[in-house]
Amino acid sequence: MHFADFIAGSVGGALGVAVGYPLDTVKVNGFYKGMSMPITTVSVSSSVVFGTYRNCLQCLRQLRGRSVDTTPNKLDIFLSGLAGGVAQVSVMSPADIVKVRLQCQTEPYQGSASHAKPKYRGPVHCLLTIAREEGVLGLYKGANALALRDGPSFATYFLTYNIICDWLTPAGQKQPGWTVVMLAGGLSGMCGWTVGTPMDVIKARLQVDGMGKRQYRGFVHCITDSFRKEGPGVFFKGLGLNCLRAFPVNMSVFAMYELVVRILRTSA
Repeated sequence: MHFADFIAGSVGGALGVAVGYPLDTVKVNGFYKGMSMPITTVSVSSSVVFGTYRNCLQCLRQLRGRSVDTTPNKLDIFLSGLAGGVAQVSVMSPADIVKVRLQCQTEPYQGSASHAKPKYRGPVHCLLTIAREEGVLGLYKGANALALRDGPSFATYFLTYNIICDWLTPAGQKQPGWTVVMLAGGLSGMCGWTVGTPMDVIKARLQVDGMGKRQYRGFVHCITDSFRKEGPGVFFKGLGLNCLRAFPVNMSVFAMYELVVRILRTSA
């Protein structure tokens, strides 16, 4: 098992939050509202993504009878990224719904008075309130949309990163240079969010549908109702900001990931 990838993914993900959180909150509301929850969970979720990705890649190599040093084919990269994205949902979903709810408190939620006190006093209170009022499954509201967002998104993410690194790394050079790593990381983040934004919109709507009057009966109803009322463009709301945020965040994530992996493997 590649433990170095779990550690490197954890460190890289934490740096990504520090770089991208202000822009992430702007797309929903509030600026640093709800930051403590993703800070405490992103290391775990990023570790799960990168660790699952690398170990799935290794398993697929072995199933195909290839050596560890063999360059993985593009299908294996895509499938491993898909597995990594889906695997993190169990960790990420409760933290994500808390983050979105806290961010949306900067404006009165539907059915509340403008002078009313915020419903949630902080991340832990928000977590407990959701579990009490909506049940434990309430913490996983939007989890199906989150899985449909992160599975294809991370599959695209890792595939794009590897393709760009392959294109720009000179023949015979074992590792991509740091400029290539940062460029490939930034562009892969943008491509991943282009694929993931439609489900990100649906996920956010389902997660805040509980702060006031319920609007959606479920996942499918949220999609059909949003489409009927706002047209196909609704599924790409925030795409520009997502891509703007994705470049510096994922440039940082991959640069730190590669740095930590190289240090750990050199010292091993």
